[in-house]
Amino acid sequence: MSEVSIGRKKEKCENCTKQCNKKQSEEGINSLQEKGVATGEVKESTSVQQVLLSACLSCDGCVSEDEGQRISQQNLEEINRVLALNKKCDTSKHKILVVSVCPQSLPFFAIKFQLDVPAAAKKLCGFLKSVGVHYVFDTTVAASFSILESQREFVQRYRRKHHDSNAMPMFTSSCPGWIRYAERVLGSLVTPHICTARSPQQIMGSLVKDFFARQQKLTPDQIFHVVVAPCFDKKLEAVREEFYKSILEIRDVDCVLTSGEILHLMEQSKVTVEEVDSAPLDHVFGETTDPGITRHEGRGSEGFLEHIFKHAAKELFGLDVQEIVYKTLRNRDFQEVALERDGETLLQFAAVYGFRNIQTLVHRMRKGKVPYQLVEVLSCPGGVQYFFEQEDFSCFSKRSLFCSPSLHLFDPKYKLYLKDHVTLKTGVIMLNIQL
Repeated sequence: MSEVSIGRKKEKCENCTKQCNKKQSEEGINSLQEKGVATGEVKESTSVQQVLLSACLSCDGCVSEDEGQRISQQNLEEINRVLALNKKCDTSKHKILVVSVCPQSLPFFAIKFQLDVPAAAKKLCGFLKSVGVHYVFDTTVAASFSILESQREFVQRYRRKHHDSNAMPMFTSSCPGWIRYAERVLGSLVTPHICTARSPQQIMGSLVKDFFARQQKLTPDQIFHVVVAPCFDKKLEAVREEFYKSILEIRDVDCVLTSGEILHLMEQSKVTVEEVDSAPLDHVFGETTDPGITRHEGRGSEGFLEHIFKHAAKELFGLDVQEIVYKTLRNRDFQEVALERDGETLLQFAAVYGFRNIQTLVHRMRKGKVPYQLVEVLSCPGGVQYFFEQEDFSCFSKRSLFCSPSLHLFDPKYKLYLKDHVTLKTGVIMLNIQL
């Protein structure tokens, strides 16, 4: 399969965009076009069809030629090139290879390795280090910073809502597909409402190329930073212009590989899980103890909705919220939560997943009938946690995958409560890291 295409399973497609098959810009380019496939064409041959990455991300046209070229370079050849370079005698050209793993990718490896999530993470770390990777990090710490900034921004927006028409609702998401769709298609109706906090992926990039580089007495260009993510869209996020430092000629994230691509790297190496020695993950802040596997409370997009809801309840109304109850509206991918006191609704948030529900939300916005102060948006039905791009887990129900005690992902022992990382924010400010 081309590096700039994804597999679409017909039975899962929501047919959310009528333009996918016909509206593509003439200047767009991708490797499938080079092989003679018509622009925007969706093959109807077997149960698995080809959908161009550009069509998935934006119904307003293909990615640009420059974007297409940069995305096509985000593949296993890049990491193999760096590994081969590091084996040569000229050490002046060697790179420190850093891999940051998104927690949403770990269940994929847990299923493939037939292990629980913490054990699978250590096997993955052991494999990566066996092929030449120097450091393996978990991006949850970067999500902590992103959530903290989102909390701060929401409170600021809420307090100025009476004199700023764009303050509410605030849209929060770490989904590049949704952001691109909002920018390309929805424009000024939505973009002023999008939270300005960086995504965990790009914050992790800044931590690695700035703080970690200085900690190791390296220049940013001496580090090659790879992110393992569950979604192809993350490749496009990494090549956005705002994440390119022209003075240093570097990107915060040099390459994004999907979970499936990492598995393919294991297959190329011809090693089995049993042959791989487990290794603890490293910590970007240099602690010597095993950081373990943690994940934020909440569903969907790194738990942004739940963390912001609890923080706003405390900061704005002095209320401690221990548990959040979701109310299903149109379907399980359109739910809302509310904060009430003495019969009065103080806050009303919504979680909106999948383009069908996004279109419903946008329709309401056009009519000025959105009652929410915050909306967590993800373009995939079911949210990040279902990671359709990674694999068809037909042998496991989604509920058993994410709630089974044997996998531990949502076991309280492995949850990361945000207060545990609040002190890190001060350290980042003092170090003047450019997030």
